[in-house]
Amino acid sequence: MKNTNTINKMHFNQKLRMYKKNPLSFFLLTITNLAAAITAAAIVFIVGYILIKGIPNIKLSLFEWKYNTTNVSLMPALINTLIMTFMSLFIAAPIGIFAAIFLVEYTRKGGRFVRIIRTTSETLAGIPSIVYGLFGLLLFVTALGWGYSLLAGAFTLAIMILPLIMRTTEEALMAVPDTYREGSFGLGAGKLRTVFKIVLPSAIPGMLAGIILSIGRIVGETAALIYTAGTVADVPDNLMSSGRTLSVHMYALTNEGLYTNQAYATAVALLVIVITINSLSAYIAKKLMKA
Repeated sequence: MKNTNTINKMHFNQKLRMYKKNPLSFFLLTITNLAAAITAAAIVFIVGYILIKGIPNIKLSLFEWKYNTTNVSLMPALINTLIMTFMSLFIAAPIGIFAAIFLVEYTRKGGRFVRIIRTTSETLAGIPSIVYGLFGLLLFVTALGWGYSLLAGAFTLAIMILPLIMRTTEEALMAVPDTYREGSFGLGAGKLRTVFKIVLPSAIPGMLAGIILSIGRIVGETAALIYTAGTVADVPDNLMSSGRTLSVHMYALTNEGLYTNQAYATAVALLVIVITINSLSAYIAKKLMKA
């Protein structure tokens, strides 16, 4: 153990001397470390601030089944958030993954069609969420007659996260070495078997990263859901019922100005949900990689 620490220390000192000989490299190293420190400090500050302000305001009344102005329960919003997350992923994940497989495995690399699709998806990824909300209001709520409902909100969010899932899956597939494909073809496997048995399992970590990022966008979305899912603080009877998610619930409580403390408590619950879902996704990814 001591020998390892000594070797690591010597290696660090050697790299430090090398950086000091080149002022530009040393400057870039300092800037990189400073940026990493600022990022970590910002995350710690935000999470710490939410926990300090929110934990003292967590009460059992916040988890009652029915919402009213006395308990300001977040339970209906919590249920709606979980429903919205799984519905949106159920719609967007298969479409985004199979679209990425088609672009990477079944089209000519660098072709015109591929460039058009990538440009379109990148453009969609940069559109503000309120624009998606207005689109969902015009199409799903009004034109299709779904009204303010969880279904309208889920389809709107699915369109929002589709470019993200598609792009991250595409990058994960392109990161798989071509030797994997060539080895599979050399053993007599067909194209479809190679993709689903060799390429996809190797790309799972990158694909899961896109899904995790999508979950973060779903649970944190407000503007698009106000125009499509509505703000009813109740447990939905079905998918055609209106309902608010935790982020919309926080917005409503803060906007009213009467339940700021409960809004901080809701933020703690939202933070716990995101961490739990991300941990579960990472666990599933490890299991799939071992399999």
